[in-house]
Amino acid sequence: MAEELFSQRTTTCGALTKEDNNKQVVLNGWVHRDRNHGSLHFINLRDRYGITQVVVDDDASAELQSVANELRMEFCIAVTGFVRLRPDSMVNPEMATGEIEVKAEKIEILSRCAPLPFLLDDGKETREDLRLKYRYLDLRSQGMQKRLKLRHDFIFSIRKYLAGRDFYEIETPTLIKSTPEGARDFVVPSRLYAGKFYALPQSPQLFKQILMVGGFDKYFQIARCYRDEDSRGDRQLEFTQLDLEMSFVKRDDVLSLMEGLFGHVFKEVMNVDLPVHFRRLSYNDSLNTYGCDKPDLRFDLPISDMNEIAQKSSFATFKDIVAAGGFVKALCAPKTEGVEFSRKFITELEDAAKIYGAKGLAWIKVGEHNVLSGGVGKFFAGLEEELVSKLEAKEGDLILFVAHENWKRCCASLSAVRSKLGKDLNLIRKGFEFCWIIDFPLFEYNETEGHWEAAHHMFSMPQTEYLDTLESDPGSVKGDLYDLVLNGYEVASGSIRIHDVELQKRIFRICNFDDETAEERFGFLLNAFRYGPPPHGGIAPGIDRMVMIMSDETSIHEVIAFPKNTAGVSPMDDSPSFLDQQQLDDLHLIIDYPKPKE
Repeated sequence: MAEELFSQRTTTCGALTKEDNNKQVVLNGWVHRDRNHGSLHFINLRDRYGITQVVVDDDASAELQSVANELRMEFCIAVTGFVRLRPDSMVNPEMATGEIEVKAEKIEILSRCAPLPFLLDDGKETREDLRLKYRYLDLRSQGMQKRLKLRHDFIFSIRKYLAGRDFYEIETPTLIKSTPEGARDFVVPSRLYAGKFYALPQSPQLFKQILMVGGFDKYFQIARCYRDEDSRGDRQLEFTQLDLEMSFVKRDDVLSLMEGLFGHVFKEVMNVDLPVHFRRLSYNDSLNTYGCDKPDLRFDLPISDMNEIAQKSSFATFKDIVAAGGFVKALCAPKTEGVEFSRKFITELEDAAKIYGAKGLAWIKVGEHNVLSGGVGKFFAGLEEELVSKLEAKEGDLILFVAHENWKRCCASLSAVRSKLGKDLNLIRKGFEFCWIIDFPLFEYNETEGHWEAAHHMFSMPQTEYLDTLESDPGSVKGDLYDLVLNGYEVASGSIRIHDVELQKRIFRICNFDDETAEERFGFLLNAFRYGPPPHGGIAPGIDRMVMIMSDETSIHEVIAFPKNTAGVSPMDDSPSFLDQQQLDDLHLIIDYPKPKE
């Protein structure tokens, strides 16, 4: 019989209670804390289930005392001992196991730990590059363990809900034909076919539509997706989404399914009750009211159109912009205890607006009896009552204006101001506020390249009333598109898809893909559509982003086990890395390295 390598755990470090008093147990885990009081040792032993206090009493054997003296933080050990109740004065109500401790009879050191590059209590105090370099240590922290458990629970709950509604989970390929979907593809060279490349999927878009042609009318997948674009706090090169498609559905069917899904998931995982139906806003209404198409509805700070009042004012800048077909918009920042609307405060708001194209930020302070002062207040003499009434302003409030020739820039600039005010004035309520954005433009004009392109992607159905004017007036066409927004983040995007070959070709042509190019790039989809495709639609919620919001974090790095940093690099395994010459030769590749700058 083989000798036992180590004493294997009989329970975990989070399971013991006073009901286990006098029970002999074996625990395996890491030394979280070691308080050495001479011959008396208190060891906090940790695994992913919790922490148990282990005690080496002062009457322990010399051998046990010797092993205890060797222990350091993050040593991996096995402890054999007896559960006993803590004295009443030493009960720790903050610990699940705080009523008991384990009297050690034997300690085995399973592996030792080198000096730690940082403490594991709270990785948030450590530079992110260091956390990512030593990710295997960072993953042991309570925060990372908690967030990755939430991610697991979230995905598991999704799978249960959809499987219970006749959805099949089907995998689609990760080595595919390169097709333009909005971002650069990651490409994989073929060893067998010199000069040919696979692409990693930006999404399973075409394949899930082909699954609908294949008769699998309810499909989902927890899909890995890849986009060669700059990383940021809520996006990185590789990401995970819930990919979902259904046949014989209309928009409301998809929206209702998602409302039911997230209602179920948030209740099961977070014990949070969501409304049965989420608020719906048209794209235009969302921009006009909140300045963007992903509004944070946890605070009430609407934007108002001010063109009519601006024309009545004596402020030439506003009057000229309106006369030229431009826009003036405003919002009212409420008086807030502890916050002074100083010139410095206003300048910081102006800087936020300028990032999105505003040339400046005009302002007025509202005084007693609606007296306007400061900024551009003098230009609204005689308009005080109308201005204050329109914005529902009160004494002590601050009115802020942006004027611009371009509607979207005017909206976006004031949206940035609104977002900053939400944080600075502590207006944001706790909780989760979902909403649907619908009636998106189907096309947007690429000024640089001089042609129309899809606002989302080229496979979205135009709304029926625009079918006759697609080519003659692309800018006015609305698509059967929908985005799901949560707490100011876009967390899902979807549409009813085109399932008619000729209509799909019309869309390709408008987006500067002639028939020959469309056949070359998307021929396999067009061919499939010649064989009785069903009407279908779908949506793709982002897993990383949703779990980030549920965790009350601002970076998806906090909810991904092994993320890349904002430069697209993994400090732990040093990827991307160079290939050796033999690998390059096998792949028929010659690298043309950029010349160093002089």
